[in-house]
Amino acid sequence: MSSVRVTQSMLSQRSLAGVQTGLARLAATQEHLTTGRILNRPSDSPTDSTIAMRLREQMADQKQFTRNAQDGLAWLGTIDTTLSTVTADVRRAHDLALQGASTGSMSTSSREALATEIDQIRDGLIANANGTYLNRPLFGGITAGNQAFDPATGAYIGSTTGEVTRTIATNVEIRVDVAGTDVFGPNGDSLFDHLTALSTALRTGDEATVQASLGKLSGRLETVSNVQADVGTRYLRAEKAVDAGAASMLTLTTELSTIENADLPQTIVDLQLQEVAYQAALAATSRVMQPSLVDFLR
Repeated sequence: MSSVRVTQSMLSQRSLAGVQTGLARLAATQEHLTTGRILNRPSDSPTDSTIAMRLREQMADQKQFTRNAQDGLAWLGTIDTTLSTVTADVRRAHDLALQGASTGSMSTSSREALATEIDQIRDGLIANANGTYLNRPLFGGITAGNQAFDPATGAYIGSTTGEVTRTIATNVEIRVDVAGTDVFGPNGDSLFDHLTALSTALRTGDEATVQASLGKLSGRLETVSNVQADVGTRYLRAEKAVDAGAASMLTLTTELSTIENADLPQTIVDLQLQEVAYQAALAATSRVMQPSLVDFLR
């Protein structure tokens, strides 16, 4: 049976190594308590560091999705408000057309007053149709200009291709604009063309054209209402995306905190244990270390 010869040098080296190990653990625990973090550098835990990096990437993506959804809410909210104004104006124009439907019983000045108000409503509608958000036209699509309709003629000059979209989740996009022709109609058969014809008919006493305008304005009211309903649906989607983003951020933040941040009460207990262990190691080492010649001379 072989035996290992234990020397004083071996005892000293092992004792010093134990003291150094205890001191390193004490220093690490102190660092955790001081910084409040378990992960202070990648070498602390390569696996947890990788997970933390992925969580931060997901958080960054989610923050961008939330910003996109909030921007979409602003777009859609502005459009919804504009469409409400358009509905009120078209309804007023319809009421004026009803008043002027019996042009034979109205005086020239009365018909002129109705026509003048129709002209004002038309100008106001063109201004609303050229409404913008952050200097981009609400109803102009992806046009580079800042107007969707010609202020003078009411002709559509926006883009007929492409949509303004926002990515609100992974592989999920939502449209935040509305095509001007979907709301106001195409050139030659637009709401502005109908109002121009109505104004002219009121001035000339063309009862047939006034009667025809009633049906066209009613149809346009229905179209605007349908578009507004669609905008409301998209607004709710964006709103839900914002809420979902907030919930997701809370979950990701909690997971990241679990990995990176120290449990302060537990860390304080660990620090006390490490201090006791270190003091015990020092006491044991002081007994193991061989006395020096000075100690003998005393």
